[in-house]
This record gives sequence, structure tokens and C-alpha cells, in this order.
Amino acid sequence: GHVPCGLICHPDKEHVLYPLGCTVVIQELDSKKQSFLHGHTNNVSCIVVSRNGAHVASGQVTFMGFKADIILWDFQRKELLARLSLHKGRIEGLAFSPNSLYLVSLGGQDDGSVVVWHVGQREAICGSRASARNAGNTTVVMCSSCRDEMFVTAGNGTIRVWELDVKNRKIHPTECQTGQLKRVIMCVKMADDDNYFYVGTSSGDVLKVNANSKLMTDCGPRKEKFSSGVTALLLLKTGDLIVGTGGGIVALCKGSNYKVIKKIQVQGAVTSLTLRGQGHQFFVGTNECQIYQINYTAFKEELIAACHKEAVHDIVFPSGNSDLFATCSKNDIRVWCTPESRELLRIVVPNMTCHAIDFMRDSKSIISAWDDGKIRAFLPVSGQLMYVIHHAHTLGVTAIAATSDCKRIVSGGGEGQVRVWEIGKSTQKLGEVLKEHVSTVSCIKIKKDDRECVTASLDGTCIIWDIERFVRKQMFLANTLFKCLCYHPEEYQVITGGTDRQIGYWEVFDGSVIREVEGSVSGSINGMDITSDGAYFVTGGDDHLVKLWDYNEGAVTHVGVGHSGNITRLKICPENKYIVSVSADGAILLWRYP
Repeated sequence: GHVPCGLICHPDKEHVLYPLGCTVVIQELDSKKQSFLHGHTNNVSCIVVSRNGAHVASGQVTFMGFKADIILWDFQRKELLARLSLHKGRIEGLAFSPNSLYLVSLGGQDDGSVVVWHVGQREAICGSRASARNAGNTTVVMCSSCRDEMFVTAGNGTIRVWELDVKNRKIHPTECQTGQLKRVIMCVKMADDDNYFYVGTSSGDVLKVNANSKLMTDCGPRKEKFSSGVTALLLLKTGDLIVGTGGGIVALCKGSNYKVIKKIQVQGAVTSLTLRGQGHQFFVGTNECQIYQINYTAFKEELIAACHKEAVHDIVFPSGNSDLFATCSKNDIRVWCTPESRELLRIVVPNMTCHAIDFMRDSKSIISAWDDGKIRAFLPVSGQLMYVIHHAHTLGVTAIAATSDCKRIVSGGGEGQVRVWEIGKSTQKLGEVLKEHVSTVSCIKIKKDDRECVTASLDGTCIIWDIERFVRKQMFLANTLFKCLCYHPEEYQVITGGTDRQIGYWEVFDGSVIREVEGSVSGSINGMDITSDGAYFVTGGDDHLVKLWDYNEGAVTHVGVGHSGNITRLKICPENKYIVSVSADGAILLWRYP
């Protein structure tokens, strides 16, 4: 939701496209079926669809000084046609000419150039500096509606109309005069007849510029400007404007003074507005990861897609149920329906981060660990708060697990303490404090008989505790920060993962290491889960790959490629139908269990 104009409705009116990390998602509107365009090596920064719908182009960011690629895709076959690379650092904007002959691309702040590409020959025709030396950065590009040879760029204090001379391979800019107004342009929309174009500014007004005389003809609204700037524009066939603002308002404006006729409030700043067909319906994308569908006549919003806008820290299934799962992030816990991939419940605790969650075995509550040092329990159907354990840990609660008789909770904190809580019908009291770890407790697993548990910590130790007598039974030591662990279902072995990229198999009885397997070539292992029969397990981490392992062989059998951020946790559903993985870029990915 952070990419400007990242949500696009395809001209066939059946699909929407949007970037997610380094992939481009194509989603059918009716069936919600998704397909993916993989090919970028870093986050996608802009995306555009040609007017005939045949081509898609997307640009990415890259590291300082390296070339950033533009990828040209075939929409029907969903495959890569060409990689166009000239710009350095970042692609700021892209635009197809009306007959899809040319593609205009705009480099980022460190590149500062505009380049015209020939789509058929897949090569650059010409390029130039995007803005005059005395003007600011150029951030948006828009092609003409009728002529292939004209396009507009705009940015901080600059609006330019360019003419392309194909024969001599040159582009000629003309500055547009705005008189006394100094504006930072955030979006541009071209009229269908090419005589005018509209620009939205960060000051919260809209300027109308004559494309032939290059002069500003009017600007508005004069008095009540839109708060937080105009971030997206739509031009309707009637000549009316739909304006999206940084304050989350979508407004319908009429006339030359841009009087607001109707307006609605959505959650988050509007980053995209896109028409479906002639304008009877349009979609709104916001930076809080929400997609709304709005019917023009009723002008009422309907939420059609939503997800976490920050890193997702944990995922958990209720015991024996594969149709639901819960995830947690900054500000909220969400419960999802697995087959339909839709949100069932959102539990919001503003400005707090939830580090870990678990379902009680009887599924009567969701327990959660928060960075303000509290353990909160919620009802899983309504999301109502059941109880709060205050001051559970001093440096935030980082790991949590419940016993199978639902009478005790084991929690771990940022200071390294492990605490056992007695949960009654209406009381919650501290049973015992286990002080051995000297750093953050990252993962807790409890044995099926509720007599012992194992905790992993970033101090390089895993400890097996007797939680009846509250003493340490065993300790595993390794030169790593342990991130995750799992009991083998028969509970005579434990597997661990951490920052040394090794998967360790440990003997529960005497704490000795049985074997170590290299789990990843680059980056730590952050999450793992094992099947109910113990034959296979999955791991995920900073290499962005989901790997399925044969437990006895210690070998990878399947690899899932799809994440563009570090994988933080993953789970196999109880019936071995799906694998669900969550990552630091806020994505939740559902995989078919092989």
C-alpha cells in the first residue's frame, strides 16, 4: 500500500494488480484467485499497465550506485519479456504512451533522468535530465491521452511538458508557468482530449494546466484545502474529479472551483485511485494496506482486502483446526479464514507491538505477549478482552505458550526470565519465576504431558525446565542466538534454529547434540514447525525461502520461493493441508503442503 498509484485495475475490468515486496500480484476480482510475477531482486517501487492491457511494466529500487531494472511483462502469458536497465538506484515512475508504442521511465533522486524506451524493440530511444538545475526532484510522469509523442513530468516546484522527436532521437521540455504558486506535485492526471491536465499538490489543492499554452488556468479549492495533500486523482467522463488525500478522504469535486459534493473517510492515506471501466465503480488503495471498492452512484466504501501494515511476528493455528489461524503485528491481532483467505476478526491495541500469540487448547481464548510487558487474553469470536496480566515482564513479553489443561501459561521476557502463571476462572497469579537465561527468550514449547517445557533464548542456550518442581533439567549450549525450536512429536529430541544458520538436533535426555545440518546459505533461521507424525519439518528465515525437510535424512525435499522480506515464523496446519508463513514486510503467504 505504500507504492504511489500501485493499485491498478486492468482494462479488462476483471483483474487488479498491485506490488507486494519484490513480486507483482495479479488478482481476479470475482474469484479472488491470484497469480504472481516474479523477477525483481528488490522491492517494486512503481507499476503501470498499458492502455490495451497487453503489457505491464514495473520498476524496482536497488542499492546505491547499482542499476535498477525495469521489467516488461506480457499480461496474458504472465511472463517476463525484457529487462530494461539504465537508471541507477531507483525507478520513480513509469508511463506507457496511449498506443503502447513507448514507455517513459523516471529515475529516482540519485539518478534524476527521464528515458523513453521503444516497447517493440525493447531499447532506449533517448534520455535527458528530468528537471532544470534550479528546480527540485521530479517524482511523477504521465503520458498524453491521444499522442504518443507527448508526456508530462512533475515534482518539487517543476511541471514540464515534453515532446519526443523520434527521428533525431531527442526529447524537448517546456516548463509550465504557475505564476506565484510554488507547489510540490504528488500526482498528475491527463484529460481525455489532451487539452488540459490536472496536478495534485502536497499543499492540498488541485491545479489545472493547459497542455497547449503550458499555462495554469485555475486552481482550487481556494479556502478549504485538502488536509495532508492531494495524493491521487481520477478524472471522470463527466469532467468531475475524484480526489484522494493524505488524510484518508476520498472526495467528489465539481466545477472550476472544485467544490466538494460528496466525501467519505477511509483508513490510512490514499495512495491509489483506479477506475473500473467507465467510472461506475472505482478502487481505493491506502498505505494501511486496505483496498476499498466504491460505487460511484451510492458513493459508499466497501473493504475488499486488508492485511498487516507492519512486520508480522507470529502465526498460530488452533489445535486440530486448519480452517482458522491468527497472526500478530504492531497494533493488532487478526484471525483469518484459511480457505477463503479473508479476515474474520481484528483485535486492536493501539501503539503496542504483539510479539507472540497462542490459542488455548480448549479454544476459549487467544493469549498474547505484548511489548508493554503485559499478557492479554481475548475471546476468539468477538475479540473482547478477557483479562490482562500487568507487569508480566520488565522488558516486554517476547514468547508465550499454554499448557494443554488450560490451567497454566508459560511466558518469556526480554530480560530473560521465564514465568509460570496459574490461570483460574477469574484469577491469574504468578506461580514461579525461572531465572537462568540472561537475554531475550525467543521461543517456548511445552511437552504434551504439561510436566516440562523447553525455552530458547538469544543468549545461546536452550533450557529444558521441569514445570512441576520448577528446576532446570537440561541445557543446550551453542555459539548462536537461538530463534526457534520444536519438540519431535515423540519428545525424545528437540530441533533448534538460529543465527548460525545451523539446524541442531538435540537429545532431551542428556542435552547432547546429535547432529547439525546447514539450514540456510545466507541469513538466520527464524521459524520452524514439525508435522504431527514427525516425518517432516519446515524452516524459514532471512534467506526468504520456505524449506521442507525430511527429519530423518536431514535433507531439503521442497523449497518455496515467494517472500520478499525476512520470514519471521511459519506453521504447518494440523491436517497437513497448508503451510502458512509470515514475514517482516507484512505479508502472509499460504502454501500447498507438498
